[in-house]
Amino acid sequence: MTYFKRTLFGLFLVFLLGTLVPEKIQIPVAGATTHDWNQETFWYEPWGSSGVHKGIDIFGKVGTTVISAVDGFVIFEGHVEKGGNVVAVLGPKWRSHYYAHLNSDSVSTGQFVERGEAIGSLGDSGNAKGKPAHVHYSILSILPYPWLITTESQGWKRMFYLDAGAILKR
Repeated sequence: MTYFKRTLFGLFLVFLLGTLVPEKIQIPVAGATTHDWNQETFWYEPWGSSGVHKGIDIFGKVGTTVISAVDGFVIFEGHVEKGGNVVAVLGPKWRSHYYAHLNSDSVSTGQFVERGEAIGSLGDSGNAKGKPAHVHYSILSILPYPWLITTESQGWKRMFYLDAGAILKR
């Protein structure tokens, strides 16, 4: 087997294993329940300059611990204009778990985090400045789910954005 074929086979194996790892998930705010977000806000429109709200906002007190919803690797930690202080964790099934508007974070890019491990604290950074403390939580699938596409505004993006509230309620 040539080097190229071995490399392709290895990548295929890694990809396949990533889809088979079970996803154990929990609410990413310490002490929060399903009553701490409005389920109707997933894919709500109009939503400011984003157009459509592609996640859920889980509310709490400033400084409340934000925890990783899944086991995974931190693929981004930093500041973005709309999201403010942000952490993204790549978890099972090639899904990125995105946590925005943090007051602070406590992880580094490349770090492995376990489900339930502290990754930051609730805040109002980014375009949430002056609003009640919360974490914007989204689940973005790297693998598309084309059957989720709708005719709504930005409906084609639904094949990548999963309904975090529905997944957390399972």
